[in-house]
Amino acid sequence: MLLNSDLWVGALIRRAQIEGANATVVRRGDARAGTVIVKCYNTSDRTARAWSEAFGPDGDRLWIQPVTGTESEVDAWIDRQRGYDPDLWVVEIEDRRGRHFLTEKVEGQGSGVED
Repeated sequence: MLLNSDLWVGALIRRAQIEGANATVVRRGDARAGTVIVKCYNTSDRTARAWSEAFGPDGDRLWIQPVTGTESEVDAWIDRQRGYDPDLWVVEIEDRRGRHFLTEKVEGQGSGVED
């Protein structure tokens, strides 16, 4: 059983804050079932990545990294996604190591909370 999006986002923000990162909801989507995008901004090297929520064949939540680059490039991609999905959540995390704090399965490169 999956958590409602608003509860899941709250837990992500709390994990990031406990580890010393700044995390905030940039856009609130549907509280129950809105898809979530996590934007990670590395304050040390000024790069950004976006992690997009997906669901695997077993129904478990997993994360893919569809875009990486400058902050403006990632923001432009997020803006396009917002046009496709009015129920979309956007969470922005600023961290000196660029961590995403996702605990679910993550496809591709990136760092979580274990780094």
